[in-house]
Amino acid sequence: MDSQARRGGTVAVSVCYADASETWMRELVLPRGATLADAILASGFRQAYPGVDPAQAGTGVHGRRRPLDHVLHDHDRVEIYRPLVFDPKESRRRRAAHKAASAGARRGGPGR
Repeated sequence: MDSQARRGGTVAVSVCYADASETWMRELVLPRGATLADAILASGFRQAYPGVDPAQAGTGVHGRRRPLDHVLHDHDRVEIYRPLVFDPKESRRRRAAHKAASAGARRGGPGR
């Protein structure tokens, strides 16, 4: 760690994004007071993934959703989330309906 970081002038953070095929990560040292948006801009994420809008997909720090204006702390892990492909509530409903239908069939429900 350099002397400026020890004095509290900077924060070391990582920016990460995981798509279906790879995990992308960059380590950065930013001025104290930097935000999530600052880290994403400095990381080169927009050049690496021009089709992904962090404001739309969502962002967080250490697994907790945080807005782009969230101020970062030393050793934070900035996460850029992927857009949802499906609605989790709808997926749960479908699983429950499938489970109920399967249970009914095993008990000799309709069709037997």
